[in-house]
Amino acid sequence: MTTNAEFFGELLRHFREAAFLSQEALAKQIPCDRSLVARVEAGTRVPQDSFVKKCDEVLRTGGVLMRLWGRVDWYPQVEHPDWFGRWVEMEAKAVAMYQYQTMVVPGLLQTPDYARALLSRRASGELLENRVRARLGRQPRYLAEGGPMFVAVLDESCLRHAVGSPAVMRDQCAHLLSLGQLPNIRIQMAPAGRFDLVRPNRPVSLVTMPDAERWIYTESLSHGYFNNDPEVYAAMSRIYDVLRADTLSTRESAALIGKLMKEYGDHDPSPAECGDLDQEQLQRRRRRAVPRTRPRVHLRRPRP
Repeated sequence: MTTNAEFFGELLRHFREAAFLSQEALAKQIPCDRSLVARVEAGTRVPQDSFVKKCDEVLRTGGVLMRLWGRVDWYPQVEHPDWFGRWVEMEAKAVAMYQYQTMVVPGLLQTPDYARALLSRRASGELLENRVRARLGRQPRYLAEGGPMFVAVLDESCLRHAVGSPAVMRDQCAHLLSLGQLPNIRIQMAPAGRFDLVRPNRPVSLVTMPDAERWIYTESLSHGYFNNDPEVYAAMSRIYDVLRADTLSTRESAALIGKLMKEYGDHDPSPAECGDLDQEQLQRRRRRAVPRTRPRVHLRRPRP
């Protein structure tokens, strides 16, 4: 049976071939690695919205791929922990969501690599992949055209807390900048050095449901907590609104995210990231830099 991802990949292949482009030629125009195009066409990689938008533009499809991307159930048959299931159901029906997050990027804004690196701390193998699919499966509704309003105030610790590798963090920063361009998503940063900001004492979500009922959601490592008391909601909403007003604007936040992205891009390559030639040249430079610890000994050559 053909999966949704395979069906999407076949359609992408059809449009690419109709445009007389090879996988490598399409990859150069996006730009991305050719292997990404190959994996998407094979149905083994879920594309991000920025990739799909560029494909629509390059292949002149009239936005067909992006419309389909927003309707595809990319991660069917995934399970969430019992305590988290209620929140996922609420998240899937919400008409507006406002979040404050610390330490880690919210699940709705994570890249696949960031999610995998984060979840790999507690799982591996098939369990890890199931959890990654479950997390990413919550995103398409919010990233599609006409998605619910989603505002996220991120403490700077979300992007200072290293997850995976510098490359993973750099791509996550780039992803946030891309998502911030969507009409229904706003991302604001709360700088670490701002002592005047009044922040909630824990990550919190304020959600509005289709029936206009409003809920507060917080969680611990193993439990979710829901509260729809109007007075409690009003009090938390005031704290959140003041924080949004006092913290960085979306434009200023984008500048801070860009600054952090550049910092992650300036890291020294690890041995695994360097090629054999790079490593050999590095070792040569190090050998030349080692100071001599013994004096030179000049030997007289016998005269003929």
